[in-house]
Amino acid sequence: MFLPAFILIASISAVLIVVFNKTNKERTAWTQFYTRGKDAGFTLRENEILRNLVVEANVAEPSSIFYSQEQLEYCIKFLVRKLNMVDGENSNESNMLLSKLYDFRQKIEMEKPTGRAGIFNSRQISEGQNLRVLVEGSGVFRSQVVRNDNDYLTISLPISNKPSGTFSWMGQKISLYFWREEDAGYVFDSEVVDELFAKGLASLRIVHTDSLFRTQKRKSIRIKMNKPAYLYLLDNNENAHTLEKDPGLNCYLEDISDSGCAIMVGGLGEADMRIKVQFALSNSPTVMSGTVRGVVYKEDLNRSLLRVEADPLPVDVRNKILGEVFGTSMEDDDDSPFRMLEEGAVALQADRGLDAVARGNVNDIGVSFG
Repeated sequence: MFLPAFILIASISAVLIVVFNKTNKERTAWTQFYTRGKDAGFTLRENEILRNLVVEANVAEPSSIFYSQEQLEYCIKFLVRKLNMVDGENSNESNMLLSKLYDFRQKIEMEKPTGRAGIFNSRQISEGQNLRVLVEGSGVFRSQVVRNDNDYLTISLPISNKPSGTFSWMGQKISLYFWREEDAGYVFDSEVVDELFAKGLASLRIVHTDSLFRTQKRKSIRIKMNKPAYLYLLDNNENAHTLEKDPGLNCYLEDISDSGCAIMVGGLGEADMRIKVQFALSNSPTVMSGTVRGVVYKEDLNRSLLRVEADPLPVDVRNKILGEVFGTSMEDDDDSPFRMLEEGAVALQADRGLDAVARGNVNDIGVSFG
């Protein structure tokens, strides 16, 4: 009688120990989850929603979403799928959470070593680098690095969209600004010491500097695109985020991020223009409005590459763009509503370019799309 009772008590004790250990491990795992979540910048309420999400998504190790890019993207895709299927009362809260998850994903990407360090003097500027040249009292000009040797920096003769009169560049004090891809913006002061021809181009030779001022690091992740789009001029902010029904000016979306985009368009562009770009993402029309901050005009093709700084985006639009950036969108694009006529896609004709837009209403010059 004693032995069976002893075995029963021992068995119950063993089960209780297993249950206790399992419960203790789960408690520890969730404690780590909340701690990591707080360190990642999520509120207690957001962590509660994330807990439900990782349980629903069957994530084996909950806290892994805070250190594993793969698990984080898996949860983002799971949440995107839920948002696509259900338009419930908590869709706004879920969209805000998705935005926070994308912020965290972007932070991880930004902190990855790029293998490209910053530069410290003008001798390190690459040939072909686009420049903006500021001459006090005369305006801003476009230029490009033609040659860079140890003695001098040679740049193409600066040109401007606006007539600036005639003056000698010799001895001019100038300020130069450039954006170094995947790095930052830089500015420095110099002086023109000679006018010459270099590589068959009218050029200026300017003095080197050991003092480059780094003005701005990249704030977002940008991806290359090759997508047809429409461009509209904005004369006010009332329709900045409104979808347009009529076709606008043919253009191509060259790259995109949640902070802006680059588009190629026919004709001559100007900085500080207020524009709206409309294109398709995740099978639906998407709008990005903003201000043109940089223009690279390709005179031989009569085309302009416009760098657009986006206005603050609605959270759902920002999430859609970041879904494209990080490949977490659930559906393939269908850009048929924006597919350009063959001649428009090839030529981006100047007579239907920004030059024409500046003289009239953009909708009056829009072409028909097939």
